[in-house]
Amino acid sequence: MVVIDNDAESLGPPLTAAPAIGKIIGSPDSHGRSVAKAVTWRAIGTADTFVWSLLITHHPAHAGTIASLETFTKILMFYVHERLWRLFKWAPNARVRSIAKAVSWRFVGGLDTAVLSFLVTGSLKYAVSIAGAEAITKIGLYYVHERVWRRVAWGRLD
Repeated sequence: MVVIDNDAESLGPPLTAAPAIGKIIGSPDSHGRSVAKAVTWRAIGTADTFVWSLLITHHPAHAGTIASLETFTKILMFYVHERLWRLFKWAPNARVRSIAKAVSWRFVGGLDTAVLSFLVTGSLKYAVSIAGAEAITKIGLYYVHERVWRRVAWGRLD
């Protein structure tokens, strides 16, 4: 294991290089925890996608198809997003970190929603409307999801 020497005491304990990259911040998460977070978020996100897609398109089959496709694309994308955020030691337990994660995820997720919505409906208007509506609700939902998971000890590698 390679140890990276920190000159400034305020930076905390020494950082370790790969393969122990998860130790970069105070409470690294297991892969199982990241998967569990991805699955629970996807359940919430799929319901939100379905509701917005139905309200905007008035077409249950389109809403169901968009929401179903997102189940596959976004679980993987969310998992990668979680693992990438583990690389940043900035404010590991702070609310501001949860907000930053919510905004960064919404950007990535919004692009995915817009592309899938366009492919399913063939309408750029619907695609932009669905992705835009979700941007509002999902940032709030993600923030709450993130704060709840901060209280769950399971899967932390302390």
